[in-house]
Amino acid sequence: MALDISTLPLAFQFTSPGPILVKIGPLTIRWYGFLIATAVLIGVTLSQFLAKRRNVNPELISDLSIWLVIAAIPAARLYYVLFQWSEYVQHPERIIAIWQGGIAIHGAIIGGVIAALLFARMKQISFWQLADLVSPSLILGQAIGRWGNFFNSEAFGRPTNLPWKLYIPPEHRPPELANFEYFHPTFLYESLWDVMVFALLITLFFRGLSGKLALKTGTLSLVYLAAYSLGRLWIEGLRTDSLMLGVLRIAQVVSLLGIGFGLAGLAWLYVAKRPLPDVISTLQGDQHRR
Repeated sequence: MALDISTLPLAFQFTSPGPILVKIGPLTIRWYGFLIATAVLIGVTLSQFLAKRRNVNPELISDLSIWLVIAAIPAARLYYVLFQWSEYVQHPERIIAIWQGGIAIHGAIIGGVIAALLFARMKQISFWQLADLVSPSLILGQAIGRWGNFFNSEAFGRPTNLPWKLYIPPEHRPPELANFEYFHPTFLYESLWDVMVFALLITLFFRGLSGKLALKTGTLSLVYLAAYSLGRLWIEGLRTDSLMLGVLRIAQVVSLLGIGFGLAGLAWLYVAKRPLPDVISTLQGDQHRR
């Protein structure tokens, strides 16, 4: 007899308590900003720890993190606004209202890569080594940051009656789905996927450190790119608020490119047995390529 999961207990249903964490007089702290700040703090600490294990000066990570935050957050917002320009051109005052949500991780990654390339060239260090040290922190930060979508009642999926369904207030529902109350919690799907990718990257890092794997420079960042993109590809298909370019979901197009680039890079490293071209081939305190 088939199990009807719609009759299971409703304990897993999600209802957002709202976007505001705490309000003290004129000071308002929103969940979205709090989670981003938390993700940055944890990410910097973790990357510094990983740097020490690879005999890399952790102060480089501290310096790099400033560059990444300055570049990634505005780039994430700009990316989102550009693909929603028809909306923001009518309300230009909302362009800088990042605390209300509306940032795109692909924009953050593009901004972060540009900043890291410039940082690597200025410091005369290896871009791919830096990318390997940052990738586990990045995916963990994404797992944390996705919960900001939950508190903002955004980035949800199609209507569903699954036990872990997400209640969306009427004012946040798309007009064509106004009569539906419950939707796929795609923020949760992506957060869980990101945690699994993080576990994979950390496992690879320490197995490489112990000598159980012949891990080459660039491997972690390429695995991150391919693995994250694979999850985002199918999760994006469930969402109702995808950034679009004509009939194409931009995130799916970028994810396909990410999967292709990640797999091609890994093939270059382990099949062709060639090193990835670095911006600069030396790294302060590095043990050279593995």
